[in-house]
Amino acid sequence: MKKTQKSKPDYAVYVVEGEGDNAHWTKIGAGWSHGDEEGINITLSALPLNGRLTIRKPKAQRDDA
Repeated sequence: MKKTQKSKPDYAVYVVEGEGDNAHWTKIGAGWSHGDEEGINITLSALPLNGRLTIRKPKAQRDDA
């Protein structure tokens, strides 16, 4: 039986421009863990030209929320 992707993502994908308190975070996608926990499927709604990609647990799942 083939597993389907769950609707609620495990991760949020951001492009981050700048550093420290001056950093600007823009959410551009989501990620879902593979069933075997060996990888992640990523869906992006935009492709960044600058900055860096950062993948984080959604705030509701993090201890620092």
